[in-house]
Amino acid sequence: MRIGLISDTHGLLRPEALAALAGCAHILHAGDIGKPEILDALRQIAPLCVVRGNNDEGLDWAAGLPQQVELQLGGFGLYLVHELAHVPAQLPESVRVVITGHSHKPLIEQRDGRLWVNPGSAGPRRFKLPICVGLLHIEDGEPRAELVELQPQPGQLTPT
Repeated sequence: MRIGLISDTHGLLRPEALAALAGCAHILHAGDIGKPEILDALRQIAPLCVVRGNNDEGLDWAAGLPQQVELQLGGFGLYLVHELAHVPAQLPESVRVVITGHSHKPLIEQRDGRLWVNPGSAGPRRFKLPICVGLLHIEDGEPRAELVELQPQPGQLTPT
């Protein structure tokens, strides 16, 4: 099973991000979406789970989005939240993967017996950080994450 991970689109959904997420069984968006059209476009690829980011606060269309979600995919417990600081100190033992956003810094790390993933930012470039999405692979009963750096072509950006 392949699960797409995206965060911090901030109103910009790049065609390269859509291409990287094509074929995923599910997509998880870790917040700071920017526009509801981004969610519509992602739902056309695969079932979508999304959390509200700090920049989505106060937006009418985002008011009903949860701040965190615990879900089961591929036989694993996943915890999705925008800010790392909002991950509870005590997660249920069933949670094997924690997905966050917010920092725009891509990260894959094993910590406390869990896989921690930040897919980085797929939206507008911030500082000199890469533009990326993540993929979570469930293979042979184990989760494995990878980062996919997007190579946007000048003049081919599609704000959505």
